[in-house]
Amino acid sequence: MNSCTDILVEDPQDQIFVDNYFETENDAISAVNSIYAILNSTSTPPTFGGVYHSSYWVASGLASDEMENRFVGVLEYDQLENFTHNPVNGTLYDLWQNCYKGINNANFAINGIPDVSMNEARKASLLGEARFLRGLLYFELVRLFGEVPLFIDTEPPLFPSKASVSEVYEQIKADLTFASENTFAEHDRGDGLGRATSGAAKSLLAKVHLTIGEYAACIALCDEVLDSGQYELWEDFADAFRIANENGKESIFNIGFGDANGSISFWEVGQFNVRLLPAQLKEQITGVNAQGWQVATQDLFDSYDPNDRRREVTLMDKVFALDGRVLSIEPHIRKYWDQESEPNGGNTENDFPYLRLSDIYLMKAEAINELNNGPNAEAYDAINTIRKRARFNGEITLDVLPDLEGLSYDSFKTALLNERRWEFTGEGKRWFDLVRFNKLEETVKAAKPEAQVSDFHKLFPIPQEELDLNKNLLPQNTGY
Repeated sequence: MNSCTDILVEDPQDQIFVDNYFETENDAISAVNSIYAILNSTSTPPTFGGVYHSSYWVASGLASDEMENRFVGVLEYDQLENFTHNPVNGTLYDLWQNCYKGINNANFAINGIPDVSMNEARKASLLGEARFLRGLLYFELVRLFGEVPLFIDTEPPLFPSKASVSEVYEQIKADLTFASENTFAEHDRGDGLGRATSGAAKSLLAKVHLTIGEYAACIALCDEVLDSGQYELWEDFADAFRIANENGKESIFNIGFGDANGSISFWEVGQFNVRLLPAQLKEQITGVNAQGWQVATQDLFDSYDPNDRRREVTLMDKVFALDGRVLSIEPHIRKYWDQESEPNGGNTENDFPYLRLSDIYLMKAEAINELNNGPNAEAYDAINTIRKRARFNGEITLDVLPDLEGLSYDSFKTALLNERRWEFTGEGKRWFDLVRFNKLEETVKAAKPEAQVSDFHKLFPIPQEELDLNKNLLPQNTGY
């Protein structure tokens, strides 16, 4: 099982030398940076893309009611869209391998940094970052695949067995608790932007608690983040996705691409625009690079209130040709296209917004509804804060999306799932949300009647290449 046991020994940013490595503070920083690099991109074949480069949000979008595939000839995407994916699906294998590459590097950093002679607060913060990232990657693995190998040292077994889901979550909580208590609340501008903070650790830990039904703990952490004064919603939803605002007041944790606005230096740019913008855009902009490989479902487009600011910012269904024609197209996701900064589309320096403040508001509302078997004033205030922002059209506040009130437990839960759909389109959350709400099968069937979705699709299959190498990973997940 080479994805779990390979030690990374080459020179690029996602890899580190092993022998006699930890001598200086810069060595400690470089070791932690090697984990961040795998979130974005790797230099190691066959998985060049990194966890969040595209596989993550494409898989979550296609295996839900959010996206459809238009990348002709790419079977692995067709499978995810139609729920015919199997253990040899390459996108899922990429996710498995890259998560374990990042965990390998995290274990290396966590075990080596304590021996470095350096400022103790800085050392503790770096260890917190490494444990945040390890917790993050195990959180992805356990949600995607269920029982997975769990190891926290630098020399795991050659053929590791799977840990139980509860064991994996206990390690995740331990890592994120340490990170929340030791990681700096904020970092210096420059190479500190984009690094994990104590606020990011608390936010992710809140999501972990929510996922496993520990609602009171989730609410308490959401309140800590909301009351910290460190974060604030942009007045205009569009501002959350402008390149100039990367790592701005609404951002809790981003995956950096391009120059990351001066943060941790990675060489890889993102593929949001080249993948998501319509190919017909060439009729509007000379020299544009847009392929439209994944598109939004019509069901998603139709679900928005036409005057919801988020629809205008997130989706496009028309192209205005240079000769004056208006071309109607199927809905495409344009959320990451900062047209002022990157008029020609193509590869982008826009970051991937993993945790935004709006997520904290909606998580709090969800946890309150679950804990109390219905919403209270705080839950309404949280969800209505997000709806209020969506009324602002960039110039004035419209009389749309009225505040919610008087809802039952079930009605409020439905409203929350809809709100998350409109707020987080294209941010890699939809499949996870549908699974957590136990709505995957019925929701996908409504949007994609031909999809062969079943209850067992709440997990993805363990990659066949891993099973072939390590029989201790058997049995395969149910249904595959």
